[in-house]
Amino acid sequence: MLKYILKAMRPRQWTKNAFIFAALVFDRKLLNLHAFLQTLAAFVLFCLLSSSVYLINDILDRESDRAHPIKKNRPIASGDLPVGLALATGILLLLVSLIGAFLLSHGFFFISLVYFTLNLIYSIWLKHIPIIDVLVIASCFVLRVAAGVSVIEVQRFSPWLYVVTTLLALYLGFGKRRAELAVLVNDSPQSHRKVLSGYSIQFIDQLITVVSATTIISYSLYTFSAPNLPENHSMMLTIPFVLYGIFRYLFLINKHNAGGEPEEILLKDRPIQLTVLLWGVAVMVIFYLF
Repeated sequence: MLKYILKAMRPRQWTKNAFIFAALVFDRKLLNLHAFLQTLAAFVLFCLLSSSVYLINDILDRESDRAHPIKKNRPIASGDLPVGLALATGILLLLVSLIGAFLLSHGFFFISLVYFTLNLIYSIWLKHIPIIDVLVIASCFVLRVAAGVSVIEVQRFSPWLYVVTTLLALYLGFGKRRAELAVLVNDSPQSHRKVLSGYSIQFIDQLITVVSATTIISYSLYTFSAPNLPENHSMMLTIPFVLYGIFRYLFLINKHNAGGEPEEILLKDRPIQLTVLLWGVAVMVIFYLF
């Protein structure tokens, strides 16, 4: 039974919570032990909190998930994990994460509470409203970044990164919706996820074009206009990695109908992994050696 609980907690999606480390890295506090431990604790607590959200969401969606070709294999939808046990686990994770958040930082506690409340409203109502559903997903990524900011004393973190995070999350979110539509091309999308009836492949492709372009532009503007960066504009050297990452993800969405689970691409696609690694190394070198 434990393995089904762990599977329902979706540990592979904890990679999204890595955005919590953005403040630590971009404020150049990665080598500050206290700041690192604070951020690591926030990451762990947010993983528990997000897992409580996933459990509650799967309980609410269990009937529609059973009609989905992939989601029907989730522990709750398949019946491997009883609803009562899943609910009890979700509540326990919620309590542990919120108590830990309160002890870590009052600001972090508030953000955690907003994150959970927003996700609960999303699971019940907002996920059925086209465009709003993806905007909520993007908001959750911004909250992750804000959570990282709340647990350390930020001095050089640029607001530009909130803009980049929002646009990147919209890009991933619309890519996810496109992949879901592509999987259900021979079926009725509404029978699986009501909000998909408000989308079409053509419409989503237009949205992806807009947000991918604005993501690249906003990141490029950040690299040479943010006040906290090296004066020699060396951060502009990281733009090619962002360009390739955006284009590679777009290639996978269009040619392989990937994107339904963005974390799976990060964990399995070698070019994406190499791009993220090289971008991370470049940022570290520029921030900490120059």
